[in-house]
Amino acid sequence: MEEPTRIIAIRHGETAWNVDTRIQGHLDIPLNDTGRRQAGQLAAALGEEPVSAIYASDLSRAWETAQAVGRTTGAPVHAAPALRERGFGIFEGKTFAEVETALPAQALRWRRRDPDFEPEGGESLRRFRTRVTQAAHGLAARHPGQLIALVAHGGVLDVLYRDATGLDLQAPRTWALGNAAINRLLWTPSGLMLVGWADTQHLRSSGALDETTT
Repeated sequence: MEEPTRIIAIRHGETAWNVDTRIQGHLDIPLNDTGRRQAGQLAAALGEEPVSAIYASDLSRAWETAQAVGRTTGAPVHAAPALRERGFGIFEGKTFAEVETALPAQALRWRRRDPDFEPEGGESLRRFRTRVTQAAHGLAARHPGQLIALVAHGGVLDVLYRDATGLDLQAPRTWALGNAAINRLLWTPSGLMLVGWADTQHLRSSGALDETTT
């Protein structure tokens, strides 16, 4: 019987656009000072973990967070573009309020979590889920019996939580997606299982536990 893969799933540290509730999607927005501090606190918290490999979205906010963890754990960091945030197309660069004002009909479908709604130039939730779950399962399958880290984005973490708990794409979210929180999953060929979620003890001195999902 194949040994399970342990996964630490991480959302990147804070960015200025998180603070402004501005939708990042595939735009390459760097960490702000708080985000860099969070990445350092996260890295220190994971320094003694036996991480075999780190797979990170190639967007700089996730990549920089992953590099910090790589420095303390000694684990190699690999780019995994399939772990990018959902593509939001014409929504990217706008605040939530601006989308509501400029594109009210589309904003309503987004707010209702319509699984087939695609912002112009973006991805539907259904396509996004397929991309993320295929990537996560494929990466985990490479490391039976080992511990890996996946460093990505709020939307990615949301998909992984739903996959591990069997929740539908349209189910209301009741769980946190904090920047640089530690979330633990277990993978077997049967799928993902939830072990622990939203551990932010290492961030208590940062004063920034943002939970927006871009």
